[in-house]
Amino acid sequence: MRTLAIRGATTAQVNTEDSILAAARELLREIAEANHLVPEEVISVLFTMTADLDAAFPTRAARELGWTQVPLLDAQQPHVRGDLARCIRVLLHFQRECPPDSVHHVYLGAARTLRPDLSD
Repeated sequence: MRTLAIRGATTAQVNTEDSILAAARELLREIAEANHLVPEEVISVLFTMTADLDAAFPTRAARELGWTQVPLLDAQQPHVRGDLARCIRVLLHFQRECPPDSVHHVYLGAARTLRPDLSD
């Protein structure tokens, strides 16, 4: 088995529990779909949020999607002037027999500006 990582990011519309959880759920669903990923393959997931988001933990969205056996962690990103507002980033580790170039990183909404080199 090979251990691989997927990166992704999205933005919450506003700093509310519903908005943060909806954005995190959408991001995880899109990552899982793009990579044909099942929770049993996931080793760990690290979420970070910009300092302007403090109404919810994105890891809760993963639990609500049924990722109950996956180690999850939330963290706050360092404040960097000019950073994208209300941004949720994710780093997901998984195991599978596949080449590294088969991984599809997912950037949604305003976070697409973070990786303009990736096409939809």
